[in-house]
Amino acid sequence: MNAEQLERIHTGKGFVAALDQSGGSTPKALLQYGVPESSYSGEEAMYALVHEMRTRIIKSPAFDSKYILGAILFENTMDREIDGLLTADYLWEKKGIVPFLKVDKGLAEQADGVQLLKPIDGLDALLKRAVERRIFGTKMRSLIKEANPAGIRQVVEQQFAIGKQIAAAGLVPIIEPEVDIASADKAESEKLLKAELLSQLAALGPDVKVMLKLSIPTEDNFYAELIEEPHVLRVVALSGGYAQAEANERLARNNGLIASFSRALSEGLSAGQSDEAFNEMLSESVRNIYEASIK
Repeated sequence: MNAEQLERIHTGKGFVAALDQSGGSTPKALLQYGVPESSYSGEEAMYALVHEMRTRIIKSPAFDSKYILGAILFENTMDREIDGLLTADYLWEKKGIVPFLKVDKGLAEQADGVQLLKPIDGLDALLKRAVERRIFGTKMRSLIKEANPAGIRQVVEQQFAIGKQIAAAGLVPIIEPEVDIASADKAESEKLLKAELLSQLAALGPDVKVMLKLSIPTEDNFYAELIEEPHVLRVVALSGGYAQAEANERLARNNGLIASFSRALSEGLSAGQSDEAFNEMLSESVRNIYEASIK
């Protein structure tokens, strides 16, 4: 593990950019960027286009380590290059931004009010490749839709079981049990979730470090204990479907919680924009998300 990257993620001022839309969400990400499905044919063409989009974001002068601590990549992006360098190497060597990798394979069907992770086949091989590609950490997303104690316990237990496997491979896992922002009992789900997270964290070995990626809580500063927990390098927040302005407003009310936005980061960016307009829009978004993260 890179000590400089560890220190940057643990104490740096800024946020984590989520550039990890995968197979299921890539068409939506491209459509938001102004590239309709009718303009490409087949998976390879789709991934080539989304890599162009991510490359444009990463190479933009607005994508600056003054504001951005890390970036989460999709496996396909990890294996591609930017200007002759593997994406993770470009991020760290040219930008000073710490690379992460999304490792999950999507969500299982809903049961007990939650969606667990689908089995992650070939995880050990993927983690080995990630280490070889100089990735710092990983992330995996589960989804909580109802305040069901058994379901939430299963989500957290599964996340930590896989998280320990990831930590043993020399990477820092981002544990992501998202609570659906549209859930009728979101605040109750968050109470159950926090208790389960604290329980699992307390059982970790002293040297194990994790990050948490959580929905912005209903009650301001509700996750303060998690932010202070010794095993936790950082707690980051997903935008969860909020528009950027609302996500920033909610985030700013939570001390120590920083952004890890995806849709809210790329909001307003379009394939048809001139580089000047694109960079200006991205710069404004980056600065606004940064300001909300450091409050």
